[in-house]
Amino acid sequence: MDWTPEQQALARKYRRLDEIPVEERKYKCHTCHLIVDASPCPNCGEPHPRIMCPLDHCHCSHEIVTGIEYCPLCGAAVCPECGSHDVVQISRVTGYLQDVSGWNAGKQQELKDRVRYTVA
Repeated sequence: MDWTPEQQALARKYRRLDEIPVEERKYKCHTCHLIVDASPCPNCGEPHPRIMCPLDHCHCSHEIVTGIEYCPLCGAAVCPECGSHDVVQISRVTGYLQDVSGWNAGKQQELKDRVRYTVA
């Protein structure tokens, strides 16, 4: 993913999402699917919407892409073509396709550390 200069500046300014000052935070409500400025969500009342990564723009029009990249700020999987954080990462392990969000932290890190090669 080629991050814009503004996005790169944000990634240098903050190392983790919880370092973002409260007055600069945006929240992503996964109940009503809105971006809100307060917690709890003023629309549906969800008590703990997630802090939205400032590198996320929320709109991905891609159905399926090969490969995945990771956000330099929050570490979440992102679409390699547009940088959206709203992706579902699927991997095949022991013959079964499954969403990796259900994996434990060690297994997810193992997936991030994998090196992929192409045969020329």
